[in-house]
Amino acid sequence: MSQSLITKYNVPGPRYTSYPTVPYWETSPNEETWKQHVKKAFMVSGITGAGLSLYIHLPYCEKLCTYCGCNKRITINHKVEEPYIETLLKEWKMYLELFGEKPLIKETHLGGGTPTFFSPENLKILIEGILEASTLADQPEMSFEGHPNNTTEDHLQTLYDLGFRRVSFGIQDFDEKVQRVIHRIQPYENVERVTMQAKKIGYTSINFDLIYGLPLQTLDSIINTIEKVKILQPDRIAFYSYAHVPWTSPGQRSYTEADLPKNEEKRKLYETGKALLEEAGYMEIGMDHFSKTTDELYIASQNRSLYRNFMGYSASPTGLLIGLGASSISDTWTAFGQNLKKIEDYKAAVNEGKFPVFRGHILTDEDLIIRQHILNLMCTFHTHWDEEGMYTPALLEGLERLTDIEKDGLIEISETKITVHEAGKPFIRNICMALDAKLWRNQPETQLFSSTV
Repeated sequence: MSQSLITKYNVPGPRYTSYPTVPYWETSPNEETWKQHVKKAFMVSGITGAGLSLYIHLPYCEKLCTYCGCNKRITINHKVEEPYIETLLKEWKMYLELFGEKPLIKETHLGGGTPTFFSPENLKILIEGILEASTLADQPEMSFEGHPNNTTEDHLQTLYDLGFRRVSFGIQDFDEKVQRVIHRIQPYENVERVTMQAKKIGYTSINFDLIYGLPLQTLDSIINTIEKVKILQPDRIAFYSYAHVPWTSPGQRSYTEADLPKNEEKRKLYETGKALLEEAGYMEIGMDHFSKTTDELYIASQNRSLYRNFMGYSASPTGLLIGLGASSISDTWTAFGQNLKKIEDYKAAVNEGKFPVFRGHILTDEDLIIRQHILNLMCTFHTHWDEEGMYTPALLEGLERLTDIEKDGLIEISETKITVHEAGKPFIRNICMALDAKLWRNQPETQLFSSTV
């Protein structure tokens, strides 16, 4: 990859887990309107049999990892567990009353924070409370994020017995100096322990999260990390670009931009890691993801059922995502709704019997069309508009903005479709940005996103 392309396209841009992206949400639904959108999406999911996805945000962590941009609360007080779970179940009960019948749950993900901050006993209370008035799909995708330092065999066994078959461990980098600067010390032995325990118990998909572009990270540390990953043989790997956003994540101010690998140096970290992963049998899927050919994520990429939402990539689409917990985002396809971010505010709203959604966006007809094109590109590196309901004048404006990208040999545009070339895949965020009508109509005065390359 040439330095000139890296320099040209290394600009701030969204990761497109949604469209419109959160900074460009405009028409926020009130509580009654939100309930209408949820009920309609639930009805459609029942007709199609698609079921719903459930994301549960567990925000507590015992220590601050300075690289992290998630909504979290740092505490060593585990007495917070039970009251928070009680609130989650109250919020879920409000949705159950809104549905009026048992929902079919196709996908469940526990995110954080650190879900394994919670004891196995309390996680069991939470999941059994969720499932008590629900129906699980025949082959549900149930996953959780585990910290290698505090995930116990009891955590793994308890969640497995409840139906979880996928676990994601945050590794980031095995280099000790990198771990120290990002305040995420976790010895290889801890990662090996939880990985082997998960395999022994029977988890069918183990994911490792790795990050390139971290402070003090070098080519040697990336090579060393991948070599250790190859020994442990996870089924999936998320190989993310570090997002430096100190204006929203103050912990990142503990180091400076001078500590970060930049431009060509950072891209070399990715290219080297990618090559090593592919040599080890991991196939690139969508953006930032790799998996073995036996994993359902790879199979979904081959049969074009790959889907992307606020939880990242999944093996199949669902038309309704319900987010429970502080800061969680729900998605009805026609509207987004985000819960109050501060835990105390979230709990107060739920305890008053109110849906804790404090902002959102109702999608216009144009939004829905652009959203589908960006989703297609993020999942299949291809989109087309030769079907009814796939064209809007805003698309033509986006195609004009893609002229330079096509001249650089990254994509091919025909009369009715866009195809991303292999050389264009590292620039998929830039390609999607060209179609982002909201972004171009409202150019930000300050930086909102991390860099794309």
